[in-house]
Amino acid sequence: MTRRIVLALLLAAGLLGLPVSPARAAAPDLSANTHIFYYPWYGSPSVNGSWRHWQQGGHTPPADIGSDLYPALGAYDSGDVAGTVAQHMKWIRQAGVGVLVYSWWGRGSYEDTLVRRVLDAAQAQGLKVAWHLEPYEGRTADSTVADIRYIDATYGGHPAFYRAADQGNRPAFYVFESLRVADWSALDQVNRDNIVLAQTTDTTKIAHFSGMYTYDAIAGATAPGWKNASDYAKQHGLVWAPSIGPGYVDDRAVPGNTTPTLGRANGATYDKEWANALDPATGGLPTWVSITSFNEWHEGSVIEPASGTPPAGYGYQTYEGAYGRTGAAAETAYLDRTKYWTTEFENRRAGSPANLALNRPATADSACAPSEGPAKAVNGSWTGGIGDKWCSLGAAKWLRLDLGSAVTVGRLVVRHAGAGGEKASWNTRDFDLRTSIDGTTWTTVASVRDNTADVTTHAITPVTARYVRLDVLTPTGDGDRAARVYELEVYGR
Repeated sequence: MTRRIVLALLLAAGLLGLPVSPARAAAPDLSANTHIFYYPWYGSPSVNGSWRHWQQGGHTPPADIGSDLYPALGAYDSGDVAGTVAQHMKWIRQAGVGVLVYSWWGRGSYEDTLVRRVLDAAQAQGLKVAWHLEPYEGRTADSTVADIRYIDATYGGHPAFYRAADQGNRPAFYVFESLRVADWSALDQVNRDNIVLAQTTDTTKIAHFSGMYTYDAIAGATAPGWKNASDYAKQHGLVWAPSIGPGYVDDRAVPGNTTPTLGRANGATYDKEWANALDPATGGLPTWVSITSFNEWHEGSVIEPASGTPPAGYGYQTYEGAYGRTGAAAETAYLDRTKYWTTEFENRRAGSPANLALNRPATADSACAPSEGPAKAVNGSWTGGIGDKWCSLGAAKWLRLDLGSAVTVGRLVVRHAGAGGEKASWNTRDFDLRTSIDGTTWTTVASVRDNTADVTTHAITPVTARYVRLDVLTPTGDGDRAARVYELEVYGR
């Protein structure tokens, strides 16, 4: 059974030339405020006795499955705890996500029988488990109350059972398709001791709930109603957990489905949705961010590694090119990008400044290759392989950023060749950093000579600027002619 996404109701100069750890290094290893939807509904003959879910849409596993992407693990079984599930938990940890939201289909369901084993696997990686209450046949408000009580009583004593520390140590329950039920007053019996979220941004539909989430990975690209939902939640002490995802496509799972698709754009879609979730214009910092999804393969919303060499002849997509990665490195691109964003989220929650240059318009004198243009220097990534950089062989090598409006700039960070895994002798040797209000008159705020560091941090006297420019005077320390900058970051302080 694939899920139908509900649309409508629903991102001074000191220490010059010295390597300094960026502010994000102080973030926790795992973000307890980032939750990811997890599906334990897959089966195979070797473990389950028959195929489960992979055959959706009339397909014949293992090579032919109901998904436009093919898992790096193949057509796996959710009951393979020592293999599949253990690896899933390691990958979720790699992504920096602290809480998985378990798809649960009622007492005695297939998914219910696997809960304890998933809890054990999660505990082994330091993860916690929250709950996605699905619309099983006959679900009502009263049955949902009974379900919450059952889950609390049956699994609440497990060390991996999630309780929100900053929300009264209460468990969390996401109610999918909550709009199917008109009267949720029965929730008053459990919503004091539990966090129960409605799937909507319509604040007139959340009486008796503890807050809202959206699930919809398509809507996350435009964030409809997010600002109003966020403001309302803050005003009324409710939880706001907008859902973001890397893309959506279910052509193979539901042949003929007319649901819109959402391309990944080599990671740009995911970045846009994360930015929407954290942007003050669309609500500002939420209580939690919920990711759709780790492994909903039918809808193509996964960040779980997808095979770069899927079975031939079936038209599968891959992650090739995501964040500049190719081959095997591309398979884990979305895990690593999630780690970047979970760290950014926690830093902002802790009051660390945002990178003002992230995904802002960038221009340059030239690029060594079309895939190494100036946008790579502001994409928030420097670990995506040697192509994850701006590179120039021009006579006058320069990179310019438009911050969008005049802001206060107090610190700049440059990540050179060594930060991206290339030779330290290729780190930018001599360069100037300049700022401007109008893009015409420039002021030099930092001049660096004889640099050898992989990362340089430049604390400057705070200045108002809309534009920032990096002028490369000597590109390397060993005579190589190419300038290589993996990231140029701009902060208010």
